[in-house]
Amino acid sequence: MEYFEELVVGDTDSFGDYEVTRAEVTTFAGQYDPQPIHTDPETAAASMFGGLIASGWHTAAMTMRLLVDNQLADSRALGALGVDALRWPEPVRPGDRLSVRTEIREKEPVDPERGRVAIEVTTTSNSGDTVLSMIPQVLWERR
Repeated sequence: MEYFEELVVGDTDSFGDYEVTRAEVTTFAGQYDPQPIHTDPETAAASMFGGLIASGWHTAAMTMRLLVDNQLADSRALGALGVDALRWPEPVRPGDRLSVRTEIREKEPVDPERGRVAIEVTTTSNSGDTVLSMIPQVLWERR
C-alpha cells in the first residue's frame, strides 16, 4: 500500500486483459449512451465505424475497472480531483481485449495529509490501437 512519498515520477505499470462483449457494449449504451452506433448493429454497420462500437464513457469505465483491480484497490489513493486530456482516438469493438499502461507524470504535496499525483493512463486494444488516453489528477495519502 504505497503512500504518496513512495511514488516516483517516471514509474510505469502495465496490466489487464479485459474482454469486451457485445452484450456489455449494448447494455451499457442502452442505459447511459443510447446512440445507435452503440446499441443497433444494423445502424452501426452502416455508419462510418462499420459496426457496433462501445461508448467512450464505457471505455473509460472499463479502464477504471482495470485501474482499481490492478493498481488502486491496494493503494493509498483517496480519489480523483478530475481528469485532464481525456481522448478516445480509436473505437472499442466487441471482442477487443483491453490493457492499461500507467506512468506517474508529476506529484506535489497538497497539505500535510495529502498529495496530488498526475498519472498518464493509456488503454490499448489487443490490436495495439490506443483506445483511451487521459491524465487523472489523484489525491494520495501522505505518511
